[in-house]
Amino acid sequence: MSSCGTLAAVATVGVLASVLLYCLQEAVLERSFSMRSMGTANDMDNIFQLVRNAIPPLTSKKHKGQDGKIGIVGGCQEYTGAPYFAAISALKVGADLSQVFCTKDAATVIKSYSPELIVHPVLDHPHALQEIEKWLPRLHTLVIGPGLGRQDSILETTKGIIEKAKSKGIPLVIDADGLWLIAQQPSIIQGYQRAILTPNFMEFTRLYEAMLTEPVDTTDKHGSVLRLSQAMGNITIVQKGESDLISDGDKVFVCSHEGSNRRCGGQGDLLAGSLGVLVHWSFIAGPEKMNGHNPFMVAAFGACSLTRQCNHQAFQKYGRAMTTGDMISEVGTAFNKLFET
Repeated sequence: MSSCGTLAAVATVGVLASVLLYCLQEAVLERSFSMRSMGTANDMDNIFQLVRNAIPPLTSKKHKGQDGKIGIVGGCQEYTGAPYFAAISALKVGADLSQVFCTKDAATVIKSYSPELIVHPVLDHPHALQEIEKWLPRLHTLVIGPGLGRQDSILETTKGIIEKAKSKGIPLVIDADGLWLIAQQPSIIQGYQRAILTPNFMEFTRLYEAMLTEPVDTTDKHGSVLRLSQAMGNITIVQKGESDLISDGDKVFVCSHEGSNRRCGGQGDLLAGSLGVLVHWSFIAGPEKMNGHNPFMVAAFGACSLTRQCNHQAFQKYGRAMTTGDMISEVGTAFNKLFET
């Protein structure tokens, strides 16, 4: 072969190699995007099916408590509605037992809302941590924060509860003033991958700035929730908003299920309570039923979808007058429509 022919052959091989390298890079980028952001109609259908896979069948062969014993840590003199909303939502979704650990002043009020709840007036007791610790082995999930308040002594007790729950491997859902505590002392929960944090916009901003020491990039919402989860040790984060963004630092699920434009106080408590149940179900379902997905991500998607469906149905009936109590009344039909029809 002549020198010109050799050069031409080398050039051709070089072009082919460049094309092959470009295709490989594009394939990697495409796979990376599809793994990190799941929000299309097909994606949502697939995740809905995973939620359905986790739901235990109703059967007379089970005993009380098998389908979920959920604990709510929160409730003080000023805030009694939030722990009630979370606890009753857990029961409405399908938990067998729901227990509230609150302050003495809040207990009688919360008991008056519903006889179905087990209420412990111990959160401000001098030996609160010891009183609550003895109940932890009987609980499947702890929801920490609804109506908690920011009293230093209560927050210190809550910190101890989190540490005890972590030592026993209990899944945690942390919301509201529980997130305030985490923003002040992130090390309490950092790296504990059996936890889910459910911040709204302001709570997310506070957590993000505490962990990454820089402002949130509001033009890159997916990237921001990924970075916060990674900084927290790949804990599942549910950033509530116009669309709910759910990330474990590896993937992002986008829940844009139709809700309404009405934002009434308390619907985050409905989300937290229902999430407590779905976390337990997804966690015990096993990896085969989760198709390799993080069960905490699947549970979060289910709870976000359910909350939005309740919001949508209640708004259709009550419009501007809708409140969280109206949403809770819709849990049964919303659950059936999403997961059992």
